[in-house]
Amino acid sequence: MPDRPRPSLSLPTPGAKRAVVVGAGSFGTAIAVLLARGGVRTTLQARTAQQCERLSADRENQAYLPGVELPANLKIGTAGDGLARADYVLLAVPSAQLDTVIAGLPAAGLPRRAAIVSLAKGLVPPQGTPPTVLLAAQFGADRVGCVGGPAHAREMVDEGAGLVAASADESLALALASFFQRAGVVCEASNDPVGVELAGAAKNAAALAAGATEAQGLNAAGAASGHIFAEVWRFAEGLGARPESLIGLAGTGDLVATALAPQSRNRRAGELLAAGVPAAEIPEHIGQAVEALEAVPLLAGALERAGLEAPVTSGLARLISGELPLDDWVALVRTTVPPPARWRPRSGGTRLWDRIRAAFRFGDRPRGGDRPALSEGGGG
Repeated sequence: MPDRPRPSLSLPTPGAKRAVVVGAGSFGTAIAVLLARGGVRTTLQARTAQQCERLSADRENQAYLPGVELPANLKIGTAGDGLARADYVLLAVPSAQLDTVIAGLPAAGLPRRAAIVSLAKGLVPPQGTPPTVLLAAQFGADRVGCVGGPAHAREMVDEGAGLVAASADESLALALASFFQRAGVVCEASNDPVGVELAGAAKNAAALAAGATEAQGLNAAGAASGHIFAEVWRFAEGLGARPESLIGLAGTGDLVATALAPQSRNRRAGELLAAGVPAAEIPEHIGQAVEALEAVPLLAGALERAGLEAPVTSGLARLISGELPLDDWVALVRTTVPPPARWRPRSGGTRLWDRIRAAFRFGDRPRGGDRPALSEGGGG
């Protein structure tokens, strides 16, 4: 494999920092590979002793990330291995299992000083809680972070990605970003973890919706995605999230990567729904868990409890459960009109227009009889 370009930033050396990645699926394996490349002493925890033995013998995750050699400095272990000495614990498990994994961390030897980072792009049942909210309630917000952004596992380790490391604690976000940047991967530091997580949940839901609708028309697929992002944004805004989290890498950037990727689990799940495959059978068809199948109903419930109108998100949840036929889902998408714009007061609108004119120098344009004469012959 050719050497990947390294960032030109002056970054601190991780030194003796240790990380444990819990979960050896495709994304967890890729993150562990990058951390090891970035100089962090990393242990990848496999789910079972058998998986641990296979990874150790093959030095490759043939089941989930074939063709990617595991670095020699990446340790392989089972549950609890390396945890007692970890500075960073990254949870690469489906969001539906997150509360169980979190509950077991203290007994497994989690140090009081260790940071806990969620890699899930879903919500935690039964309330549809963003993972960092659940983590912060147990461990404190300054120890908690998440990673988002367009990051398909195979491309991430071979070519790069556009990650976002988010935490309410600036030093934690910057440290995580520096580890990935040392491995040659672009990583933005953010202090909006809830916004980054809801952006990931929105993009999964939007990608599934696009997959379910694409055969009925690209306009419908685009409308479905746009409606879902707008509905989730109104919810995220109420939780204090910032718009750039949904507009930037973690939101629309990740959505484009997921919608275009032929191997996208969420988009493929939508296509299978449209083909009449029951949601319960889709993970078996795909061979891995599909976050959106569980996250969309949770998201719809959270939006409803927040008192927000979210017809497209709730309709997608009903499509997943089998309560809404495909044709009715498409009709819902095509006929839904977003809520009215929140118009600014007239004085505020005037100030905005003044700023727009200043930015584009509209006031400098010649008017009427002041237009410069054309050169003779008309000009080119």
